[in-house]
Order: sequence, then C-alpha cells, then structure tokens
Amino acid sequence: MKDHLESSIFGDHDEALEHDVVEPGHPLDGADAPAGDHEHGHPTAGSSRRELREQELAARRRGRRGRRSRGAAGSTAGTAPRGKPSVLRRLVVIVIALAVIGGGVAVAYKALRPVVEGFVESNDYPGPGTGEVRVTIDQGAGGGAIAKTLVDDDVVKSTKAFIEAANSDPKSSSIQPGVYVMKKQMKAADAVALLVDSKNRLVTRVVVPEGLWATEIYDRLSKASGIPVAQYAAAAKNVGQLGLPPSAKGNLEGYLFPASYEFGPSSTAADQLKQMVAESTKRLAGLGIAPGQMERVVTVASLIEGEAKTQGDQAKVARVIENRLAKKMTLGLDSTVNYIFKKRGVPTQPMLDSKSPYNTRLVAGLPPGPISNPGESALTAAAKPVAGPWLYFVTVNLDTGETKFATTYEEHQRNVAQFQKWCADNKGKC
Repeated sequence: MKDHLESSIFGDHDEALEHDVVEPGHPLDGADAPAGDHEHGHPTAGSSRRELREQELAARRRGRRGRRSRGAAGSTAGTAPRGKPSVLRRLVVIVIALAVIGGGVAVAYKALRPVVEGFVESNDYPGPGTGEVRVTIDQGAGGGAIAKTLVDDDVVKSTKAFIEAANSDPKSSSIQPGVYVMKKQMKAADAVALLVDSKNRLVTRVVVPEGLWATEIYDRLSKASGIPVAQYAAAAKNVGQLGLPPSAKGNLEGYLFPASYEFGPSSTAADQLKQMVAESTKRLAGLGIAPGQMERVVTVASLIEGEAKTQGDQAKVARVIENRLAKKMTLGLDSTVNYIFKKRGVPTQPMLDSKSPYNTRLVAGLPPGPISNPGESALTAAAKPVAGPWLYFVTVNLDTGETKFATTYEEHQRNVAQFQKWCADNKGKC
C-alpha cells in the first residue's frame, strides 16, 4: 500500500502491479523463467513472486527519479518546465500593464494640459488684430486697471503682456483718459503705442475764448460736436441740471467758463454746459467768492471783459466801475448796449437810445446780469480791483487797444477827442 501511494503522488503508478495481476508468460510468472539466470539481473526461478514484484517496483522508481532530474535541468526537449508561465501568459500580462499605464498617462495629460500650455503658450496675441472696439480709459486709471479693461474687451490677451509692453515704453505714463478706437486681439506693444498717442482719443475738442455771449458759445460747441444749436439752447433752459449758483437765478450767461475743453463722444449738450459751469464755479470758489456773491462778481467781470482791451487794464476798468457805482453814476458802457442787439463794434445812436435795462448809458447801476462769459483774469480783477481815483476811460487806438483813464470829465473829454481823431484817420474802423 505504501508503494502504491508513493507512485500515485508522481502520477506514474502501474495498474497491473497495484493489483498484483500477472498475465501468463509475463516475466513475473516464475514457471517460465530460466533457472539460475542472475547475471543480467533477472530473478532466479527460486525467487518468490513478492521478491520479484519488489525488485520491479524499485527499478521503476529509479527510472522515474532519473527522468525528473533531467527535466529539472532542462534536458528533456519539447517539455515546458512546471511552475513557469508560458510565453502567451507573459504577453497578456505585459499588455494589461501597458493599458493601465496608458490610462494613467491619459488622465495625467488631461489634468496637466492647461498647466503645461500655460508655460508653453504665449500670453500675447500676434496682432495686428481685427474689427473695432471702443475702449474707455477712466480718469485716474493706473496700468493695472487699464490692462484689465483691455483684457475684458479682448484687446490684449493678458494683463502681464500689456504691463510688460507698457514698462518698455517710457511714454506709457502719459496715457490720457478718454475713449479710444482699438482692434480686438492686438499685440500688447501695438495697444500701448495707440494709447500713448493722444490723437487717437475720441473727444470733442473746442476752445472757448473770453468774452463770448452764450449764443456764440452754443454755435462753437455745435460745430465741434455736431449737436444742433437748438439742443444747447434747450439745455440752457433746464437750469436745474446745470449746477448754477443760486445767485444766478437760472441765468446761464456768464458761467460758461472760457477754456479749452474735451468732451467725450457720448456727451450731450447738457453734459457739456454742465462741465463748463462747474469750471466757472470752481474758479470763483478759488478766488474766495461765496456762492451768494458770485453773480455780482461775474457781472462786473463780464463788463471788464467787454471793455478792457488789454489784460493790464482790467483791474483799472474794475476800479472805474466800482467808483462810478459808489457815486451813483451811470456806467455809460458801449458793451452793454451791444449785448442788447448782439452786435459788436461802436453802437449806433438808435442803439444808444434803447430803453432796455441793459443800456447803462441811460440806466444807473449794474445791468440785470452778465453780458458775456469772462475769463479768469477778468474775474480776478472784479474780485480785487486796483486802488485809484478814476471815473472815466476811453480806448484811443482800436488797433493797439491803448486806453486812457481820467479822474475829471475835462480830462476825459481830451481823451475822447484823441479817439475821434484816430477814427477820422482810420475810416471804417470805428
């Protein structure tokens, strides 16, 4: 039984031997075996059947152990060693491993792609850009704010690209607020170059000189902006939105401060008038004029603007006005008569006979309101007249603006005679 178990473990047991069955004529059949044949390992006729069986089993075991040794050493051809994977199994394992690794690479690529592109991709557009976009640069906006505005409007690709380009251009510090026509997806350096050139700003530029009437200013503004004059006239009547001081009593004349203005492309007639009024009240406040006194100062300044031919004479004209008012004298100014008829030059006699309250030839005191829009020097002269005794003045040369001041009426008449002679010598100029 023990021998049967040993042989079954290795899978080589002999069914015939296990059951002790011996066919007739088999060598184990002692009846046919030659007697005394021991040279070649054959059992003798006298051996028992058990001995023969044991000898045969032992021989077979020795043969099996030899075959196992040779197989372990790899000497048996065409037989795969036990415990080793086949080539097919190895290929399957390799393919599965590569699939796992490939899937991980795909996931990693998807997750890291934006980061990698952020390092590799340019943060600037190549330019020159396409289309058209209006960009508004706000007052006081710094480089970072301008860059953000441009990125939001897709003019430049990144704030970094714009700031780098601005840092490379010394003129970038002079970028002015306003509206600019730009392209989408511009190269940052091109965007900076456009912004530093003030000619590219979309603004209405208009110069308003000193001493104009409001109606003359409306005409200038209209020609510059394309807004009809009628809209300026209508806006002037809506005094509640213009920011006039209470003492003006709703009269816009005198508060359209003469200066060089720039108005945005979307500004309305009311917006422009309001900006000019704000400039006027700011200048008056800067001179220390209280809101309740602004109307009087502006009125006197408008008379100075209409009468003084040179800036050097303005403070003396202011003094004459104040001295005559103090003495309850009529001012006798041609400029107020001209304002009635909106006509420049020397008034005619019919004009001088006008019964209008603006006719200071006939009516004592200041006119009802300003007769023009005075500049800063006239406002300063009205606020701070120079000291002096003068009661009269007359311009004796209209070409040069030479003006003579007098304290007495007799002296003044001599100056008037000089003016009349100049007119006689310069026909058509008086």
